[in-house]
Amino acid sequence: MLNQTADTDWNNILKEAFAQESYEHLIAFLEEENQRKIPVLPPFPQVFACFEHTPFHQVKVVIIGQDPYHGLNQAHGLSFSVNEGVKIPPSLKNIFKALQYDIPDYQIPKHGNLNHWAKQGVLLLNTVLTVRENQAGSHQNKGWEQFTHSVIEQLSQQKEHIVFLLWGNAAKLKKELIDANKHLILEAPHPSPLSAHKGFLTCKHFSQTNHYLQAHKLKAIDW
Repeated sequence: MLNQTADTDWNNILKEAFAQESYEHLIAFLEEENQRKIPVLPPFPQVFACFEHTPFHQVKVVIIGQDPYHGLNQAHGLSFSVNEGVKIPPSLKNIFKALQYDIPDYQIPKHGNLNHWAKQGVLLLNTVLTVRENQAGSHQNKGWEQFTHSVIEQLSQQKEHIVFLLWGNAAKLKKELIDANKHLILEAPHPSPLSAHKGFLTCKHFSQTNHYLQAHKLKAIDW
């Protein structure tokens, strides 16, 4: 069953979040789903994968998604990412298209695993970290939102010069938690095919991110 992240940094940072009543209710809800044999994605060992791949002290960029992909074998704990061998979802295809528009000579990869971003300090965080298989949004308003609020607050308060990429309305709800005097906030429509054409594909967030990081003596992301 779901427990705390194995990363010591994050466990210390999120100690209060794990102790919240809303988190206790969330765990009780997930245990009930488990007991009823309801398929939950990603698999429980991968729910906190974004924290395992990107320790707190390494975070330079935060990309905030909504809830995990709800198709079997898609979600693996990193927002917008899928394992190699899994068909690239439409939102991620549009992220790659936006990169191709933004970065000269960018080559769209043959797979959708974004772990190489996470290893460079890109926290791939969904606002909700679990979902029922084939039921989009099914774990919203169960406690995850309060938990990920705490994640954003701690990053904003304890670090500086992070780039927060807020794509879509669910991500933009986190804006009020971020100190814009210490960090860069970039907003765009969601990369979903329903909204990507409204400005996401031409947002140039990736080059803007790297310019900001380099201006603050931080290494650029190799997208």
